[in-house]
Amino acid sequence: MVPPNVGTLDYAFRNRNEAEKYLFTCYNTLQRRSDVFSDPWFCSGGEFVLPQEYLGAIGYSVPGLQLIKGNVLNKDNPILNYWDGAGYYDAIRRCNTFLENVDQPVDLTPAEKERWIAEVKFLKAYYHFFLVKQYGPIPIVRNNLPITAPTEATRQKRDPVDSVLNYVVQLLDEAAPNLPVQIGNMEQELGRMTQVIAKSLKAEALVAKASPLFNGNPDYADFKNKDGSLLFSATVNNNLWADAAQACKEAIDLAESIGLGIYTFIIPPSVPLPLTDSLKREMNFRGAITEEWDKNKELVWALNGSFGYQQQMHPKVVASSQNPRGMNTIANPFAITDLFYTNNGVPITEDRTWDYSGRFDLQNGNAAHQYYLQPNYQTIKNNFNREVRYYASFGFDGSKWVGNNILTNNISTLLSVQGKGSLSISGVASRESGNIFGIWPKKLCNWRTVVPNTNSGISIVSYRMPLMRMADLYLLYAECLNEASGPSEDVFRYIDVVRARTGLKGVVESWGNYSNNPAKPLNKAGLRQIIHQERRIELCMEGKAGWDLRRWKEFIEAASAPVQGWSIDQTTGNLYYQLITYYVPSISIKDYLWPVSLSEMLLNSNLVQTPYW
Repeated sequence: MVPPNVGTLDYAFRNRNEAEKYLFTCYNTLQRRSDVFSDPWFCSGGEFVLPQEYLGAIGYSVPGLQLIKGNVLNKDNPILNYWDGAGYYDAIRRCNTFLENVDQPVDLTPAEKERWIAEVKFLKAYYHFFLVKQYGPIPIVRNNLPITAPTEATRQKRDPVDSVLNYVVQLLDEAAPNLPVQIGNMEQELGRMTQVIAKSLKAEALVAKASPLFNGNPDYADFKNKDGSLLFSATVNNNLWADAAQACKEAIDLAESIGLGIYTFIIPPSVPLPLTDSLKREMNFRGAITEEWDKNKELVWALNGSFGYQQQMHPKVVASSQNPRGMNTIANPFAITDLFYTNNGVPITEDRTWDYSGRFDLQNGNAAHQYYLQPNYQTIKNNFNREVRYYASFGFDGSKWVGNNILTNNISTLLSVQGKGSLSISGVASRESGNIFGIWPKKLCNWRTVVPNTNSGISIVSYRMPLMRMADLYLLYAECLNEASGPSEDVFRYIDVVRARTGLKGVVESWGNYSNNPAKPLNKAGLRQIIHQERRIELCMEGKAGWDLRRWKEFIEAASAPVQGWSIDQTTGNLYYQLITYYVPSISIKDYLWPVSLSEMLLNSNLVQTPYW
């Protein structure tokens, strides 16, 4: 007997409206990724720091940001556990329930049914892909078990990584033809799945399959089920890169056919014209992230929820604005800034014309850098002659801050960051309520967000964080082509179109003219390094590094860099610009994949634990 007012599956699918509610329930788990610090790869890329030890007094906590310290994951109660509880298997169960019952509503049109089934197949593929990225081999759940199934039937073993990824691709191939190429009703349907999104996710899945983490990885050669079946491919298959390249190209071609491409800044009517090239290039880059999603031609895929951490990332840039506890706390470690090129488009360690050994010498801002650095303000040489993406991505002592809804060629009107000592405009009065590293994530702050010259608090102009944008797809395609067959004109073309947005020359020209290793782009290994660094620069702070570093098997080296920031209490340049090491992360091979929780291992005797745990 069912008590009154208790929902049943028959009720949930009794008509079109109720079935649509269940469809959106299938989307629900995906939409939780709008909270970026619940994303394992956003948190573990080493791009953000939130010193937990200073936040006890305000009760503000982002546990995922402690992942970069290392030794915080444990199998008793893993951080960001999406296997059991209300995790992604719960979401997969709902998708299967939908697919089992979608034939019930008699008022659902055939076209709607086809589209809804395709959307749910996409979601089911996505949830499996998320889990395989986090845990490696996982059990595939093709169908829900009946409630009468014996207990032993629920104890599923892991499926090999290749089998899971093949299943993901199969679902996406089934879904894509019945999805719209693009959203027509933007007011009501933005955030729902399209063919372009499905093909982009397929490309990501095949790139994962081809990458060193999953493609013949010797570190997991002995990772087997209890029956002895291997869970990782035993040998490297370089042909997988060609398959991934084809999928990337299909996604790119379809996206470009509907007008998607590299974003350039849409200048609002309120902004005085003309803008200088310096400002346009900065806004070209920042707008690719923060532009409204219905106006951003580069945006392939974003979620409905807005990015929620601008308040924690925005410095004080006007003297009398309030700085409430919990604001202005999330910082960038210094090592991340070293990834960014010189203005010649090559690494700071390779540029023959850039003074690497003297980069911490003091120097005042000058006219040549007046739109990026405060004129006559004392900073260091490290901040001069850097690429536009450096200035667009970070705020630091002496940097210009295009923000507070101020965008003009008038240098005296543009705001700046001044961080020396607690009494400076952007200084940290309390270590519980300020950026103790002296480096702010400018890229993730909308230029129209205002920290006012009053006590009324921050006025946030929200945006959707991209899950996929065209620059990401272009760089994935370039990577696949290079891995499949080495350097070529196509590889260079797709890297260069991303670089050109902010005024950088092409890879071959830049290395040939300025690098102490001019032939680097002309061989596969050298170009691989360039592509990896290009992805880390272009997609910095977008939740890509934590996964890219793992799939490349570069995570241990990259994530083990000392976590350092400036001496923010000091008021003079010679003392402020001394790096303080807050900790050295303890990262090891076990951190590539998450452990399965101890409770899940106890429930399922057929599971094997992730290696090294």
